[in-house]
Amino acid sequence: MRRTWCLLPLTAVLLAGCSGSGSTSDSGSYSAAAPGAELATPDDAAEPRQVVTTASASLVVDDPRAGAQQVSELVEDAGGRVDQRSEQAGAAGGPGDLPGERPGDVADLVVRVPADELTDLLRDLEDLGEVGSVSITRDDVTGTALDLDARISALQTSADRLESLMAGATTTEALLDAEQALSERQQELESLQSQRTALADQVELSTLAVHLAQTEAAADPGRSGFLGGLDTGWQALTTAVGGAVVVLGVLLPWLVVAGLVGLVALVVHRRRRRPAGAPVGDELPAQPQ
Repeated sequence: MRRTWCLLPLTAVLLAGCSGSGSTSDSGSYSAAAPGAELATPDDAAEPRQVVTTASASLVVDDPRAGAQQVSELVEDAGGRVDQRSEQAGAAGGPGDLPGERPGDVADLVVRVPADELTDLLRDLEDLGEVGSVSITRDDVTGTALDLDARISALQTSADRLESLMAGATTTEALLDAEQALSERQQELESLQSQRTALADQVELSTLAVHLAQTEAAADPGRSGFLGGLDTGWQALTTAVGGAVVVLGVLLPWLVVAGLVGLVALVVHRRRRRPAGAPVGDELPAQPQ
């Protein structure tokens, strides 16, 4: 019995030691996992989204050529560039005409502007004329960019290894094989780098297409009131006279030929109707004495 009572304190000490050791292990495990969990999804470590923005805008202005020049200046002031610009005088209207637009001068531009300046540029266009339509499209290309980066990194590593193999090649055959493989890797690498550069340019600079059309009043001045009616009537008369002259010119040769044929027919007809012994022409029979 004395041995049993003597063992009880020792057992309690061992149990307390095991319990304390288990607590320390759990605490250590939590403290080690907590920092890892915080670093798994930090806001500052998230990959920035890469978006390609494409927009278009249509305006009605008094002078499309002057408006195109103003748009170019706005784009350059924003740090962008003009990729395309065309101007056309007296262009005919189409099914996509804007309200108030009629056949007249038009101008079209394709510009590239920094992505963070696109909104301000669209707002500035309202000062140039009446904005008829605005369209904006955004395409997230983050996945494409990451894929290109990974492939470029892998090809670069492969090219470095091939260069090391070439440096340590002991036979001509091994050297030639390494050179051929390295040439293929470099060509593919350059192609991917070109694609990545173009994609970065599309992300950095948004594309904006601007269509400028002339207002109705500017495209057709002086077409109202008495003078407008007089001008319209004169143009109609000129058109009608011109058409009549053309028709007369076409018919005149036929009329001449028809007149000659009719004259010959008339002479033949009169000769057939003259009785035998009748005087010819205007000669009269002699009067008896």
